[in-house]
Amino acid sequence: MLLDSILKPRAVAVVGASTRPHTIGSDLLKRLIEFGFKGGIYPVNPKGGEIEGLRAYKTVADLPDGVDLAVIVVNASRVLEAVDECHAKGIKGLVVISAGFKETGAEGAKLELELLERVRAHGMRMVGPNCLGVVNTNPEISLDACFAESLPVAGDIGFVSQSGALGGGILNILKDLNLGFAQFVSIGNQADVNAETALEYWENDPEVKQILLYMESIPDPVNFRRLASRISKKKPVLALKAGRSAAGASAASSHTGSLAGGDRAADALLKQSGVIRELSLRELFSSAKVFANCPIPKGDRVAIVTNSGGPGIMATDAVCGHGMQMAQISDETKAKLREFLPTAASVKNPVDMIASAPLDHYRRTVETVLADPEVDMVMVIYLPFLGLKDIDVAQALMEIRAAHPEKPIVGVFMTTSEFFSKLSEMKVTVPFYMYSEEAADAMKRLNDQRLWMARPEGEFPELPEDTNRVMQIFRTAANDGRRELTTRESLDVLDAAGVRICRSGMAHSEDEAVAVAEKTGYPVVMKMTSKTTSHKTDVGGVRVGIASEEDLRREYRDLIGKLEAKGLLEGLEGVLIQEMVKSKRELVTGIATDPQFGPMVMFGLGGVFVEVLKDVAFRLAPLTDIDAKDLIHSVKCVKLLEGARGFTPAQMDKVEETLLRISQLAHVHRFVKELDINPLMISDKDGEPIAVDARIAFDPEAVKLAL
Repeated sequence: MLLDSILKPRAVAVVGASTRPHTIGSDLLKRLIEFGFKGGIYPVNPKGGEIEGLRAYKTVADLPDGVDLAVIVVNASRVLEAVDECHAKGIKGLVVISAGFKETGAEGAKLELELLERVRAHGMRMVGPNCLGVVNTNPEISLDACFAESLPVAGDIGFVSQSGALGGGILNILKDLNLGFAQFVSIGNQADVNAETALEYWENDPEVKQILLYMESIPDPVNFRRLASRISKKKPVLALKAGRSAAGASAASSHTGSLAGGDRAADALLKQSGVIRELSLRELFSSAKVFANCPIPKGDRVAIVTNSGGPGIMATDAVCGHGMQMAQISDETKAKLREFLPTAASVKNPVDMIASAPLDHYRRTVETVLADPEVDMVMVIYLPFLGLKDIDVAQALMEIRAAHPEKPIVGVFMTTSEFFSKLSEMKVTVPFYMYSEEAADAMKRLNDQRLWMARPEGEFPELPEDTNRVMQIFRTAANDGRRELTTRESLDVLDAAGVRICRSGMAHSEDEAVAVAEKTGYPVVMKMTSKTTSHKTDVGGVRVGIASEEDLRREYRDLIGKLEAKGLLEGLEGVLIQEMVKSKRELVTGIATDPQFGPMVMFGLGGVFVEVLKDVAFRLAPLTDIDAKDLIHSVKCVKLLEGARGFTPAQMDKVEETLLRISQLAHVHRFVKELDINPLMISDKDGEPIAVDARIAFDPEAVKLAL
């Protein structure tokens, strides 16, 4: 298996084991011993002798046979030599703790590259360099080859951390939260083993029930998406992704490009991979807690049991705010509750047992509500009243959980911190939170995972395109030394790609403009199209609502006169005369290219509102048909497409097809760097999406290479 030699070794050698206290070489050896590693432990130190009661071997060559893993803790300058010695001894797994590689600069990067080449040439696998180590809490292995502060606690989490120090801190916090983990890998500089390696290794490991990732970079987005989208269908994958991508919004010239800054690409990648992204350590721990102690629900219907009305209302707001449903408790369940609850209690959802509720009422109410087939999840709220002890209620909930493991139970205990300290000393089987908002967030994570697991795989449709026409347009522009297409060329590319554009014609004179308008039919829109001026509206190059030949001739002469006065006639191709699409709904879609993640498809509210309201969303190309649907439903303005406020419903299949076509265009023709369709109008007549304006920027050198 991928990482068996590292995470399930028969014997471990510590190369660089030390007799000096409080050194990594000393601490690592002690941790292996203290945690009770079930295999052989062999210190390697040039002086030989004895370390921590174990025989120390002077060289790797002196080691007995059967060593699978070498933990290397020597100076960076000696690591290559140690790797060669391990190879000669038949050791297949390496954990290189040593620092001094690419994190130090160019020389270190060169040394790391040589290290990686040597590891691969030898057919070995390596974690690190510059890492914290690895852990496997399986009692049959009990491997703690890590110098984090505290000894690990067994659990069901597989945890990958790119940062050693932060990874160690997270391990400490998980222990305080009574959350154990199955395996831990600190990937450090991830020269060989990275997050994707661990994901694949844990995919079918029954001991790992959820996977946590702390990442600062994603070296291979394509492979990550392939693996994560498959594995997240089997078990939750949670990621805390730090850092920002190199996509610079300030350098972008299109709306799509200017809105694509920050880590939009990483966010899109995680969404499309089914990875639940957390924005803080607090959220990461909160979600890990609920997945460790709850099954995936069958639906999103939540029931709330409380001993106080106010918190119940707040919890209801939080549940509904996440788009989940408040369960409709059946009349049969209400009748059962009435049998023992006081008349002042409310048996509607949220079920308010009132402040005097004794422990028995908590037990019977939760069990009764949990048994209702209309309930998928239960949130139980406790406030301290009349001497009822929080720990007794918590114990009762855990007993109910053991008897009814099929549905999630989440506790909200608005009590003292002492209660949560007590929990850290117990075997907890129910997630407990201080606030209802935290609990609702956690339940949303459960529901998100449910929805992702039920979501169809999706297909990458192959849509017809006039590729020769597309290439000819870009070839001509590249030969002119340009990096942007004109408006006419941009619309022609979209037309060749199968995107519905508005009816139009090109005119080079006043009479030609009139002839095109007669053919198109009034009213029309007139737009300048230029090889040197891309932002038409900035120079008055767009005239709308032209209703007659007289108006057209006047507007044409006025446009040409103003362009001549500004010295802008030289690059003018002519004017486009377009049908005037009647629409009160203007959308925007397009492509922005991230230097690492590649092309992204953007969709949202367009027109003058695009950069003001920023109701837009992104997904990485290529899109599946399911991605396209999801992208459309990720923005608030989708309600306008569905027919809100008396609008004709949009042809949603055509909107989806438009997104799939520009996704395919960008994915196949990688020289397209930016594409903007703004506006993409939804016809008031029949709801058809129509591209009425477009801009495309490209890499001319890449075009020439593609020919």
